Amino acid sequence: MNQTDKKYEALFTPWKIGNVEIKNRIVMCPMGGTSLFGWFELTGCHFDKEAAGLFLERAKNNVGLIISGIAPVRDTFWGKWLWKNEKMFDELKEFMDELHKTGAKLFIQLTAGMGRSWAITDLIAPLHKNRFTRALLKPVLDTSHELASPSPQRSRWAHDIECPEMTKEQIHEIIDAFAKTAKLCKAAGVDGVEVHAVHEGYLLDQFAMEFFNKRTDEYGGSFENRYRFAAEVVKAIKESCGKDYPVSLRYSVESKMKGFCEGAMPGEDYVEVGRNMAESERAAKYLQDAGYDMLNADNGTYDSWYWAHPPMYMPENCNLEDVAHIKKFVDIPVVCAGRMDAEIGAKAVAEGKIDAVGVARQFLVDPEWVTKLIEDRLQDIKPCICCHSGCFNFSSSKGHANTQDLSDTMGLARCALNPQTMQSKKFYIERAKKQKEIAVIGGGIGGMEAALVCAKRGHKVTLYEKSDKLGGVFIAAAAPSFKEKDRALIAWYLREIAKYPIRVKLNTEIKDIKSLQADEIIVATGAKAKKIPVKGAQSAIEAIDYLLGREVGENVVVIGGGLTGCEIAYDLYLKGKKPVIVEMQDDLITTKGVCLANTSYLRDFFKTNKVPVHLETSLCEIGNGDVTLKDKNGKIFTVQADSVILSVGYNPAPVIPKGRHIHVIGDADKVGNLRSVIWGAWKTCMKL
Repeated sequence: MNQTDKKYEALFTPWKIGNVEIKNRIVMCPMGGTSLFGWFELTGCHFDKEAAGLFLERAKNNVGLIISGIAPVRDTFWGKWLWKNEKMFDELKEFMDELHKTGAKLFIQLTAGMGRSWAITDLIAPLHKNRFTRALLKPVLDTSHELASPSPQRSRWAHDIECPEMTKEQIHEIIDAFAKTAKLCKAAGVDGVEVHAVHEGYLLDQFAMEFFNKRTDEYGGSFENRYRFAAEVVKAIKESCGKDYPVSLRYSVESKMKGFCEGAMPGEDYVEVGRNMAESERAAKYLQDAGYDMLNADNGTYDSWYWAHPPMYMPENCNLEDVAHIKKFVDIPVVCAGRMDAEIGAKAVAEGKIDAVGVARQFLVDPEWVTKLIEDRLQDIKPCICCHSGCFNFSSSKGHANTQDLSDTMGLARCALNPQTMQSKKFYIERAKKQKEIAVIGGGIGGMEAALVCAKRGHKVTLYEKSDKLGGVFIAAAAPSFKEKDRALIAWYLREIAKYPIRVKLNTEIKDIKSLQADEIIVATGAKAKKIPVKGAQSAIEAIDYLLGREVGENVVVIGGGLTGCEIAYDLYLKGKKPVIVEMQDDLITTKGVCLANTSYLRDFFKTNKVPVHLETSLCEIGNGDVTLKDKNGKIFTVQADSVILSVGYNPAPVIPKGRHIHVIGDADKVGNLRSVIWGAWKTCMKL
């Protein structure tokens, strides 16, 4: 470490989990999609070389401990038990030999399953509901097994589906499978296993909570019975692998639940219906005594998903206080995860509040971030903006299960900002066979990304921007107080652009392409706000104008309850204004691909703070000091409005249409999100 980095020194000291020494205090936490056993693919479980490559690159960049993403001990597709796949463990051994050369250690996370938290999709849900199609589907995907829960109850994702009760025979099969799989992991050189999880409302957590567990046998009722499943798992692993083989537990300190599909806000005074702190103090000690060697901890369930997968609205280090508290009740190492800041994490380690810092998504966006931290190159770290657009975009709204596309469901742990993550064969930088002059029109994120990719491929690039700064519409998107990581991303792009011989022409509007001396032209001029044919609309404020600083009054009506409209309402509330949201759909943020962790936070926030939300309601007129609305029953009513903000979507606005050697990308081609803009830029630029 450099002298200027002494504040991070505590992160780079060794520690032990059982008898296994870890070289530093940075843990790459498990993420869906980073399983070495490639479980959620139609081909069935197999050694996943893409995940192996991901881990090896991070290991070479100084991470101390890697914990792979969940692997169900019984494969989701085809129902094969992991321990029966001998070839997979032979390949795993070869990989572990390579990984250990870096000095990193690796634990494999194994899961009993998801139960009522299994993210059943809109595609699969109707097949499950029909008894005939459910039976037909069973050999490939046994939905009843995947949904099996401690007791009959509604699915988190499809509220009209009742999850069946898991049998004792199934419980015992799973416990046996944990032991057999862990033994094969140990033989392959894996440093330890992590049991998933008394955490996040997954199956073992459902058994642990009275709210979900209504059983009357030895796996329900008393405290000991509810935690019996998790305790028997670790005891079976220790019996199979020896008491010295490390077993970590993914653990939620508190459930942060007010009820079914209703979470608690940070700092809120509420009645916990899941695991409260008093029970957690007892449970942590009980699970340690059962044999667990580490707690990999945070908070939350799928009903309060934003605690375990914090979006940008959640505070940084949001779980640290609770995790530090629970460490007082155990003698084993405790890791804390959840928007952890390296400096705050290092201080917590130095003070003995936690033993290591758990980081997940930052490893997806920048595989070298630990190396950059060591080398005092903090400005070179590409920040994670907590969008979940690539890594975990399970999405849901009223009346829908998981609306995520099947390709996304089978390809988690990718990154909106870094297309190469878990997609190394699809996205890569290769020197161009012929150097070309490339003009990029538009200096937003899409234009900057295109300029960087082309420059890295060896092309000569000129980037034209009609305003006096780069960033485009993302400057407005990054304006709210809770978008500090978005602002850091813009700053990162500006520094990266400066590292390459990219000619940047600001205050330069391109109207005639004949003036461009270019072999290829990339048009990245974004989109324009839609207009609505409503009386008084001309007096309304466009969303982008508000975000760029336009003043508003006390009572503000936001027309449009999509992601942008909801973020504007959230920003207004934080500023002390009185927002009202008007949305024509039957729920807020119904767009596919926006993670439920993000959307449920905003929905819960508005509900908790009594922000008026008018669903299935249309705007009739904007008047002087009010708006006239019409609900789904045709009732006309007015709402006070000192200001009205329109957030009703955008239309592509390419300054030049597609043509020979003219490539239109990003929102100028099709309105999407940051992921579609960046991935689309790569797809275009890799061909030039």
